[in-house]
Amino acid sequence: MHSRVIIIGSGPAAHTAAVYLSRAELSPTLYEGSFANGIAAGGQLTTTTDVENYPGFPDGIGGYELMEKMKAQSIRFGTTILAETISKVDFRARPFKLWVEDAEDKEPVTADAVILATGASARRLGLPGEDKYWNNGISACAVCDGAVPIFRNRPLVVIGGGDSAAEEAMFLAKYGSHVTVLVRRDQLRASKTMAKRLLAHPKVTVRFGAAAVECAGEPQERGLLQSLKVKDLRTGDVTDMPANGLFYAVGHDPATLLVKEQLDCDADGYIVTRPGTSYTSVEGVFAAGDVQDKRYRQAVTSAGSGCIAALEAEKYLAELEDVPVANGVEADTEVKKPTSAEAPEYRSNPLL
Repeated sequence: MHSRVIIIGSGPAAHTAAVYLSRAELSPTLYEGSFANGIAAGGQLTTTTDVENYPGFPDGIGGYELMEKMKAQSIRFGTTILAETISKVDFRARPFKLWVEDAEDKEPVTADAVILATGASARRLGLPGEDKYWNNGISACAVCDGAVPIFRNRPLVVIGGGDSAAEEAMFLAKYGSHVTVLVRRDQLRASKTMAKRLLAHPKVTVRFGAAAVECAGEPQERGLLQSLKVKDLRTGDVTDMPANGLFYAVGHDPATLLVKEQLDCDADGYIVTRPGTSYTSVEGVFAAGDVQDKRYRQAVTSAGSGCIAALEAEKYLAELEDVPVANGVEADTEVKKPTSAEAPEYRSNPLL
């Protein structure tokens, strides 16, 4: 089966790209995956209860419901959505080849362009009680969840010692009664400026050499987190700490195992895109959403990057139609790396 453009992913970036490409009459095929990377179709938003910072929903909306609406919009405009996982790709020549999981020995599906929107997963610590209180007091996104009522004027805890942990702690200080940052080491990994601001904040306490070992709270179903057991790593003592909110700031893992041998990725595994664009190191392959965004990781920024990827894929496909052909075969199907001289309209755009 051949598609002009294939989208791999199922979150806001993937569906925004699908809507734009469908409306451009490019008939995209979207592979949403079957629990790809251990997450249900719809991505990380499906594990979020209330989304209050996505425009257009003044009363908030459930994460799962939001993704169902995006999926319905993609289908409405003509996107073909397949609940299959792409497990292997070959980007060395066009058309690109992609294989479905458990069918790697069969003929691949092909595409003239591919948009990667496979996302990233927040790292968890696997603490006792973590699964029970996830989204009921435990979160991996302070910006997403910090303002919800269950955290207001309550004691909150952040785990991590880098810039992200410092930023999240100071953000949460706007809402919680006090924020405690648990750092396993005896110093912060954050930049000197960020560490100085954090340590000087009147509503933040940093506990060095400390680690959470258990989450506890209300016993009923959908009960809320109420406390943590915290271990002093120097003495071995374990004490109870009141905590109505626990926020992980220990990093994310981008879903790039599928492509990291064929595309340029950074030291943390994120796909490298040319600044201000969705262009990857392979011409005709585009990346959008959290798989290439280690900084913002918001649903709305993912949707915006999905729009960018769709517009750039549409432009790329239009240019392909101008490639000279001989005897019905393109003169050159070898994929080349794009040069920095391309897309000058994006390089100076301060919004991208």
